[in-house]
Amino acid sequence: QVQLVESGGGLVQAGGSLRLSCAASGRTFSDYNMGWFRQAPGLEREFVAGISALGGNTFYADSVKGRFTISRDNAKNTVLLQMNSLKPEDAAVYYCAADRSVLGSRTPKSYDYWGQGTQVTVSS
Repeated sequence: QVQLVESGGGLVQAGGSLRLSCAASGRTFSDYNMGWFRQAPGLEREFVAGISALGGNTFYADSVKGRFTISRDNAKNTVLLQMNSLKPEDAAVYYCAADRSVLGSRTPKSYDYWGQGTQVTVSS
């Protein structure tokens, strides 16, 4: 089992920045590829960014490329999502997820463990 807890969400004006954090506990964190997803009301959960188990590879949705940065610190069992130049359409509940077997998956069902989510609201 891997337990994931997100934090760092909140209300920000368009153009602003937020940094989301996901703290992991349980099994060996460095065994897992990690992803960030988001879900807005009435919409399906969508991939935002992913990072390989040792941090050497990162993946982004086209909608956030150049604005968001995913990183991880395996010594601290933490994965971060730095979000810059936020837009109203970035507003959603953001989830981190862990996937032991598939690198770079953009499909939610590939991921084995999920956090409870953190709300990001962007005012225009």
